[in-house]
Amino acid sequence: MLKKALPLLLIVIVVSIAASYVSSDPVKIKYPVTRKTDTVDTYFGTKIADSYRWLEDDRSAETGEWVKAQNKVTFDYLATIPFRKKVKDRLTQIWNFAKVSSLFKKGKNYFFYKNNGIQNQSVLYVQSGLNGTPKVLLDPNVLANDGTVSLGGLSVSKDGRYLAYSINRAGSDWSEIYTMEIESGKKLADKIKWVKFSDMAWKGNGFYYSAYDAPVAGSELSNKNEYHKVFYHKIGDTQNNDALIYEDKKNPLRNFSAGITADEKLLLLYGSESTSGTSLAVKELDVKDSEFIPLVTNFENNYAVVHSEGNKIYVLTDKGAPKYQLLEIDIQAKPPYENWKKVIPESTDLLESVSLANGKFVAKYLKDVTTRLYVFDLKGKKEREIKLPGVCKVDAFDSDKDDSLAFFSYKTFTAPDVVYKYNMINGEMTVWFKPEIDFKSDDYETKQVFYTSKDGTKIPMFITSKKGIKLDGTNPCFLFGYGGFNSYYSPEFRIDRALFLENGGIYAIPGLRGGGDYGEDWHKAGTKCQKQNVFDDFIAAAEYLIKEKYTSSSKLAIHGRSNGGLLVGAVMTQRPDLAKVAIPTVGVLDMLRFHKFTIGWAWTSDYGSSENKEEFDCIIKYSPLQNVKPAEYPATFVTTGDHDDRVVPAHSFKFIAALQEKQKGTNPVLIRIDTNAGHGAGKPTSKQIEEYADIWSFVFYNLGMTY
Repeated sequence: MLKKALPLLLIVIVVSIAASYVSSDPVKIKYPVTRKTDTVDTYFGTKIADSYRWLEDDRSAETGEWVKAQNKVTFDYLATIPFRKKVKDRLTQIWNFAKVSSLFKKGKNYFFYKNNGIQNQSVLYVQSGLNGTPKVLLDPNVLANDGTVSLGGLSVSKDGRYLAYSINRAGSDWSEIYTMEIESGKKLADKIKWVKFSDMAWKGNGFYYSAYDAPVAGSELSNKNEYHKVFYHKIGDTQNNDALIYEDKKNPLRNFSAGITADEKLLLLYGSESTSGTSLAVKELDVKDSEFIPLVTNFENNYAVVHSEGNKIYVLTDKGAPKYQLLEIDIQAKPPYENWKKVIPESTDLLESVSLANGKFVAKYLKDVTTRLYVFDLKGKKEREIKLPGVCKVDAFDSDKDDSLAFFSYKTFTAPDVVYKYNMINGEMTVWFKPEIDFKSDDYETKQVFYTSKDGTKIPMFITSKKGIKLDGTNPCFLFGYGGFNSYYSPEFRIDRALFLENGGIYAIPGLRGGGDYGEDWHKAGTKCQKQNVFDDFIAAAEYLIKEKYTSSSKLAIHGRSNGGLLVGAVMTQRPDLAKVAIPTVGVLDMLRFHKFTIGWAWTSDYGSSENKEEFDCIIKYSPLQNVKPAEYPATFVTTGDHDDRVVPAHSFKFIAALQEKQKGTNPVLIRIDTNAGHGAGKPTSKQIEEYADIWSFVFYNLGMTY
């Protein structure tokens, strides 16, 4: 990330800066002074200072020295926490249990991931039939000694002969695609570089993928991503011989991904301009010299093809249905939307996904942020519900059209994932794999409450704690939120939070607007100039927990990551009195400049842009960096990674510099900058344990908890 060479004079200057400190108050931590510049930008007549702009250059030697100085202060502070090692030891102990993913089938083989306990990366296994002996197909742990190479996506050819898989290094979004023969386990010579935001869709003895041109050397982690293209790669060819299938030279800020129907007769081309809304075109691969047939040419709604029968495709969409519906389209007739046939119409609950199993549609609904499963025939007639035990979440229902067996992972807040096998013919549901963990799951419970936000909107919230916990306002509480990009948090077991629960903590997750908890209307209610709704919902969640005596402000920690890091940054600058601890992780914290780096331009559908006056007028009111004023802020622990090319670390660098300058109280405001780490995906177990041990040590210590 950072250059190591530096002229001698500059080294002396930087070291002297790192050795000087801003505070004369002996009670306060002595933070490194961060150099300020007179950089000023003008937005529609308003002048905005950006004194720490130089920290955006994460390759400079000066930034490198700043990172070292900040990490030294942080790790020196953490070293004073007396129970830090015990926290890490216990976290490692809880983490060390076997974990198995849901199975998926291709041809005669079943595939699944397994982690024996604290392996840095989960291993891909394959077995022939349900009774076959599992064997290791791909072990990413052998690709890097420190575990920082992770598996991304994978795709198996229709005949089950080949596997295409992507890997990511040090947490970067950049991927490399490789191939192997499944039967022999032989890795092939194929290698594809500069892949990002790509699926792999097999057709015959090759596959479609998406990639960018090679970026400017030295700026791979920060340059704006432009001109996404779709290619076809044939096994055995070199990348420079891959066929260009689609590009858009007029619109550099569009992404494209390719899919293919199960019969390999239709190529599906999805386009996007942001994180919400897709175009859709199809190409008949069995028709010589066929052209793409455009079905949707705008980006106003979302579309996903889930099945095809001859000339008909079945599309899950929110077009005309904010909670989604399944429609049938005859691609040759190319009828207007009004003539698309409704198969599963919109209902009162969110239709989250539709999959195929044994000639049936299995529809996965979200009801108050928990999963419901129903079986429909291919004409859309509801046949039955697949009953699920308790408050849970099912991520995917893994099967195919001609298979009577399906697998899924059953998720709760209080126990690790259980893998179930479901028989579509007789409705029998049995446990396929249940992990054994050193955590007393039966001692804890989750309940769902509904509270009122500032404008009167009812918001759902999950609250997990020990059974019979006394509500007297003295309990430590950890409030986690996201509220953006049509995403949501439903029941899931987090190993690190088990540590908090068994030490008397309460863990709460509200379903904030901006997310996808109740469909597209709920999402839109937390975007652009309605973004303040998200922060109001989160503040109201904290106030509810305090009012109902779950906790108090002095015992409350707030946390969010990525867009949730923006949430925490906005809330702590608007209400510095609300919580005792704030943890913005890999957060989007400079809302005036997020769109200038890597894929940030795609987020304007949720955030708006500072280049638009109306949206600037809204953004400037809540952007965390620009709203840091002299105040007594919570104990703050900012975390980021030096290889984060999703939300570049400059957001966190600039924000903590401003906080350290303007913190009036004695609460620590620190940043932990992980090396060889990115936005979070693929982070090795060892790094996760180290990071969470530091986060929880910081939380316990500053909430006055004993360990």
